[in-house]
Amino acid sequence: MNPPLLPESLIDRAARRLKVLGEPVRLHLLNLLRIHGELSVQELVDASGQRQANVSKHLGILAREGLVDRRKEGVSVLYSIGEPSIQAICLLLSTSLKENGQDAPSPDSLLSQ
Repeated sequence: MNPPLLPESLIDRAARRLKVLGEPVRLHLLNLLRIHGELSVQELVDASGQRQANVSKHLGILAREGLVDRRKEGVSVLYSIGEPSIQAICLLLSTSLKENGQDAPSPDSLLSQ
C-alpha cells in the first residue's frame, strides 16, 4: 500500500491553495513578483496590463491565502512573494509539462503566460 498524496486533514486546504493558483492573472502577478521582487500595486498594474481593481482583487486573494506579503511604505502598498514553496511548485509543474511534451517556461520565467 502506498502512502497518501496528502494527509486527509490537509485535503481541503490543499484544494483551496490549488484553486487560488489556478487563475492565470494570479500566476502572472506572482511571476512579476518573482522576476522583479517587491512591487507596488501601480507597478503591477503597469507591468500586467490589468486594471487596478482587478490587480487589487487578485492580490487580496493571494494575501489571504498567504502567498504574498504586503507592507505599507508611505501611501503605497508593496507586495512580495510570501510563500517560498511557490517557486518549487511552479518549477515542478513546468518540468512536468515539459517532460510531457507541452511547452513550458524556463525556470527564469516561471509562472509566465
